[in-house]
Amino acid sequence: MTIKENTLEITSKSFDNNSFIPKRHTGFGEDISPPFTISGLSKNAASIAIVMDDLDIPFIKAFNHWIIWNIPAVNEIPENIPHGKLVTALGNAKQGIGYGRNQYKGPKQPFFIRNCHRYIFHIYALDCFLNLSPDSKKKDFLTAANGHIIQYGHITGIYKRGN
Repeated sequence: MTIKENTLEITSKSFDNNSFIPKRHTGFGEDISPPFTISGLSKNAASIAIVMDDLDIPFIKAFNHWIIWNIPAVNEIPENIPHGKLVTALGNAKQGIGYGRNQYKGPKQPFFIRNCHRYIFHIYALDCFLNLSPDSKKKDFLTAANGHIIQYGHITGIYKRGN
């Protein structure tokens, strides 16, 4: 997949890059998606996609928590995106299956995991809207998006059980 690495600047009103994710955005709090601001978005962008992964699960490269695509190209992604396959509040964006559900699922480490985990929010700008079933998973999204990603950025949050 060829993209212009880090051509988008991603910030959040909830946490800074490489800092702790507030409890309200975790499974120990309200479990609501954080807001994002996207700077440097190309006029050629048609849609936005977000993929959230836990980078610190033992024995796997990354564990997918959330995937949403076909968000109209905007600079502000609101907090608390509704659950469900189709998000009408975001121009009929589609949420695929991450963490087994069609919704945002924030950090919630099992009781036996006490170390910090890094959660990366990949944000992609695409030149089209994808014709992809909401029953799709991350690998399906990445396959469909191949050749359509024109910009990319990310923000990383940290969470540790008990914070």
